Amino acid sequence: MRHRFALAGLVVLMLGLGLGRELGFGAGLALGGQATEPCKPGLTVGQRPGPYSFDVSTGPERGRPTCFVCDTGDRPGAIVFARTLSPQLGKLLAQLDAAMGKQQGQKDGLQAWLTMLDDGQADLDGRIVAFSKTHAIRHLPLGAFTDGDGPPAYRLSREADVTVILFVQRKVTASFAFRAGELTEQAIERIIAQLPSPR
Repeated sequence: MRHRFALAGLVVLMLGLGLGRELGFGAGLALGGQATEPCKPGLTVGQRPGPYSFDVSTGPERGRPTCFVCDTGDRPGAIVFARTLSPQLGKLLAQLDAAMGKQQGQKDGLQAWLTMLDDGQADLDGRIVAFSKTHAIRHLPLGAFTDGDGPPAYRLSREADVTVILFVQRKVTASFAFRAGELTEQAIERIIAQLPSPR
């Protein structure tokens, strides 16, 4: 009987962990058996992404503080905040870059960008440029915000390694936050599937 209960508990634990990975955030069970709270993305659906400037490392705006929220206006937008330049981040950016490429030249085309949250990392600008080349990012600009907390109005979680804000007509349509290691292939698919369209 004890073996049956132990086996049942192990199955529940494995299902919980698997569900969390499939959803792309910490919604499963921790190894200690306690529920892991999802990481909070700050802005939620219906809120407005506030304007902010950051130092751009790639693209035509390189070397200039730029507010892409201001430039996007009512068009569809995707903001990616990140703390580390991980391979999975590269995969997400590559897919966003491809979506931008398909809509390039369209009046209501998608505008997306990466803002690294800089806690005083050494040679971050150079590493961002190299990262962009490694992942063949052609359209999506990358840069850094010189404060690890990010723009204050966004209330970004310190636990989040990657935060994604999707919006159109200056209102958030979806938001995501992932701890280190939680940005799975399934999570990337969910983000891309929810990219906003012009309204």
